[in-house]
Amino acid sequence: MKLYGFPPSTNTWMVRAVAAHLGIPLEFEFVDLSKGGSHTPEFLKINPTGRTPALIDGDFKLWETTAIVQHIASCKPNALWPDDARARADIMRWQSWHLAHWSKEACEPLLFNRLVKQFLNLGAPDEVAVTRGVAAFNKEAKVLDAHLAKQPYLAGQNLTLADFSVASPLFYSQQADLPVGAYPRVTEWFGRVSALPAWRDAAPQPAAAAA
Repeated sequence: MKLYGFPPSTNTWMVRAVAAHLGIPLEFEFVDLSKGGSHTPEFLKINPTGRTPALIDGDFKLWETTAIVQHIASCKPNALWPDDARARADIMRWQSWHLAHWSKEACEPLLFNRLVKQFLNLGAPDEVAVTRGVAAFNKEAKVLDAHLAKQPYLAGQNLTLADFSVASPLFYSQQADLPVGAYPRVTEWFGRVSALPAWRDAAPQPAAAAA
């Protein structure tokens, strides 16, 4: 399988971490988002939406991060994506929440305005968007914190793809000033998830982050 992505991106990082955790090899192709690499004619043949990451597995082209990690995790039996309909529905519930609320409404506005804009020289943060993002973060983090008071991981007693998805934006919490410190159970859970060697193995290197 060949993954096309931008290493500093939380989505690319998360896909590579899942593969590393499961011991599934991925050939990697660097797509430089800072130079329009996802909008070249060659890349648009893989993903017509012009976004990373994207995956090629034989003659199968796949885009959208959640679909990619589910496909990778389906390559062999594992606890991240168990072969049980109810367990998968629970995992997908949290991945869907991540896509619709945690990432889109809470983390992404703060990451974009406080980190990505600076990285790409796109000007000052939009303070209205930041204020909305902080409010959304606090709203969703309260739900997450209460849930994690009942169990160690999002879908129960074991680590799953849900934890990888929801944890991914928090790796830039310091740079984007995400108010995660106000939520002790989220902080404790993220400490467990982020300590997995797979995240370190897949981490963007300084040279890639500066490209």
